[in-house]
Amino acid sequence: MKLAIIPGDGIGPEVMNEAIKVLNTLSHLDSSFSLQFEELPWSSNYYMESGKMMPADALDQLKQFDAILFGAIGDTRVPDDITIWDLIMPIRKEFQQYVNVRPVKQLKGVKAPLITKAPIDFVVFRENAEGEYSNMGGRMYHGTSQEMAVQTTVMTKEGIRRLAEYSFQYAREHGRKKVTSATKSNVITHTMKLWDEVVSEVSQDHAGIALESIYIDALAAYFINRPEAFEVVIASNLFGDILTDLGAGLVGGLGLSPSANLNPEGRFPSMFEPIHGSAPDISGKGIANPIAQIWSAALMLEHNGRPDLGEIILQSIEKVLVDAEFLTPDMGGKSQTAVLGDAIIRAIHEQA
Repeated sequence: MKLAIIPGDGIGPEVMNEAIKVLNTLSHLDSSFSLQFEELPWSSNYYMESGKMMPADALDQLKQFDAILFGAIGDTRVPDDITIWDLIMPIRKEFQQYVNVRPVKQLKGVKAPLITKAPIDFVVFRENAEGEYSNMGGRMYHGTSQEMAVQTTVMTKEGIRRLAEYSFQYAREHGRKKVTSATKSNVITHTMKLWDEVVSEVSQDHAGIALESIYIDALAAYFINRPEAFEVVIASNLFGDILTDLGAGLVGGLGLSPSANLNPEGRFPSMFEPIHGSAPDISGKGIANPIAQIWSAALMLEHNGRPDLGEIILQSIEKVLVDAEFLTPDMGGKSQTAVLGDAIIRAIHEQA
């Protein structure tokens, strides 16, 4: 597997280093699994030196890889809209990574902040290529009392259909019996009504899998009241973004939460990243939690034909969490990033 590494900013390089160590360990233990890495220095430091977040031919460079492993982005020296729209968004959109997968899973050894009837274990599929994050619109009359701003949400029948199809197919393949759709069609009467119609149409082709449609405000409350009731959740770009941060809080925090940006057809490489940011307040202290980055690497292996290795990583993470000896401060421990990473590697060796 030829893998592009973009560590990014802040704690990104710190947690990425642990993920690379884990992947190298697996390649040494399994002769059938080989990796070829290339690190790309695209970051806010790169922007400060060149005035760009990545070179003009960046996407052409990335097309040569089987997958992209991304760290984190964000720096106080560079406006957030530049770091996002000049780096992450072009990759997601131009590579048609229209399925954003975010597991909301209570790992063994993690005490969730809520007492639930059963362990929390569901997946959110977020539309990732259009929706509210379409960057269409503009501002007029700057600096006057008449200043105005328009931001346009773009939803297409095809964009909704392909996400819904992927979500229902996932539910079928993984023994899930229900898909929950996040909507707000009672107020957002054009785009969200189209969303409801298309998701409902797709559901008709998947007998045996129930569809429930819940308004986003109520759904946020249900995430708190009965998170164990969900199996697969499908949401627009903005709704999915918000719901998955809430979901991360339910199962231990952003440091434990991975994601995958998928181009299911394989025409372009998919990208895998933790959902946390660059955490400049702890950058350089060596105390960042690397689990979300390492779990993102496991999702990458699963998507690229090695679910067995992805499962080894997840089981090793859970062993370390259950032992609770080498946890980072965000989980109530005192260990350094590298110490936690090394503990996961030892658990991998024990399994091997």
